[in-house]
Amino acid sequence: MKLINKLLAISAISVALMPGVVSADCGKARLADFDWSSANIHTAIAGFILEHGYGCEVSITKGSTTPIMAAHYDGQLDVVTELWYDNIKDTFDGHEAAGTVRNLGVNTPDSQQAFYVDRATADKYNLTNVLDMNNPEIAALFSDPENPSMGRMTSCIGGWTCYTINLVKQKAYGLDKYYTNFDPGSGGALDAAIAGAFAKKQPIFTYYWAPTGLMGKVDLVRLAEPPFNAECWASMQVVVEDIKANGTDAWVPTCGVEYRDMSLDKSVLSSWADSHPAETAFLEAYSIPTAQVNRLLAFYEDESDGDMELTAMEYLANDDSWKAWVPADVAAKVSGAL
Repeated sequence: MKLINKLLAISAISVALMPGVVSADCGKARLADFDWSSANIHTAIAGFILEHGYGCEVSITKGSTTPIMAAHYDGQLDVVTELWYDNIKDTFDGHEAAGTVRNLGVNTPDSQQAFYVDRATADKYNLTNVLDMNNPEIAALFSDPENPSMGRMTSCIGGWTCYTINLVKQKAYGLDKYYTNFDPGSGGALDAAIAGAFAKKQPIFTYYWAPTGLMGKVDLVRLAEPPFNAECWASMQVVVEDIKANGTDAWVPTCGVEYRDMSLDKSVLSSWADSHPAETAFLEAYSIPTAQVNRLLAFYEDESDGDMELTAMEYLANDDSWKAWVPADVAAKVSGAL
């Protein structure tokens, strides 16, 4: 798998082609990737194995959640190696019921999404619950440089479903009276905003998630929210999807609950799975423990300088767990490529 330094922008999606050994048996494997690091790692590892172990012609299409999943549902992308299923459940379930895509089960066993405050500020002002933030004096600690009369809640990326979820949750909790729902623009910019606040010892109120490499470098306190409730979440998602389709004027009052701590899944086009049973069996078996993902994220971000292939090789060369996912002959080919 060759590293490609140039990304081709197509309809807000970046496409990186990684030419390798082509096999008539496998043919093309069009992998989806996203603009956050954990997805990059799983795409790289799965892509390396598909290319060198199964002889697939691997291509990678990278972008934000909405356009990438639309391309997957439309049959343009074969494999999604990191699926935040709960965030897109309603849409995904419809396509799965129609037979277009197939959920291949757990990728990473445990993850979380939440609102966080830096520990120094949380400890000083006894901030433990999201409702503790509904105070103009507290909001002033997180003043938005672009709107100084409001506090800033650094949120998800505008193209990610969680951005709209956060907007709806803000309104449900009353946070919208005191805070902007700030879109940092990219996953890297979100990380930089958090890391920068810690470097300058400034308060930060932010959305974030795990597994990530950054979580091992900063001390964020998770703010409690109403416990996850499937009925409330479903009601909230109706509003979320309406806003995504019709804009913020479509908002109507709803309840709010925390994100459910969940496993991350994988997805495949049903037609590709039917014609690639061996490769699909490998993808079904693929799963890496959360702690190992965090270690790989730290390597990816701090030691490899964002080199996807180098991170994949670091994992494959130093952890034999992956050999249980594939037949011995495939494992031998992958090891030979290392």
